[in-house]
Amino acid sequence: MVIKVFVATSSGSTAIKKKQQEVVGFLEANKIDFKELDIAGDEDNRKWMRENVPGEKKPQNGIPLPPQIFNEEQYCGDFDSFFSAKEENIIYSFLGLAPPPGSMEERITEEVPSVPNGEVSGEEHKATEETEKSEATDENEAHTEDNAEANTESAEVPTEEQQVIFFPFSPYHVCSKLPMPDCTKFYGIRSRGTLVCLSWRISGNH
Repeated sequence: MVIKVFVATSSGSTAIKKKQQEVVGFLEANKIDFKELDIAGDEDNRKWMRENVPGEKKPQNGIPLPPQIFNEEQYCGDFDSFFSAKEENIIYSFLGLAPPPGSMEERITEEVPSVPNGEVSGEEHKATEETEKSEATDENEAHTEDNAEANTESAEVPTEEQQVIFFPFSPYHVCSKLPMPDCTKFYGIRSRGTLVCLSWRISGNH
């Protein structure tokens, strides 16, 4: 893979010239193979560079300024991105290259994040949180089911004041609230011979 650096050798901007020199000088000092492509004297280079710089990396006028850096056809970045990668010791990653053996970047890449004081890493922490949320959800569901069962049981057994007796001699069963200590469970009533809800079960000799 060849690193391509697009420059403007005849640029009248001192800032652009300085940036180009810094990029080229760094690559030469670190013995990184690269090709310097001039956009000032070659219209094809200028056109290719402008077409292959991503839209979000272009300035408002749509014309990217050199230096622009590519790894073959893959865009790496402009000078600001290059400078940031160099400061963070990730220049080889920026260029899409494997860091040389024993380099600081290789150690940074291979370094396993240490976890102080027995704390868990980010992924483990996320997994732990998801497990705790799942357990909490299960507990809430179980608690809800218990409450529903308790409410159902309490609704099935009316209080002594709410016991209902029925008189079968009317087309509609007449009901009256009277104490009925022998009524153990409410099942329902009948209306015009049709069972419309559950009746009750009477204990003892009734």
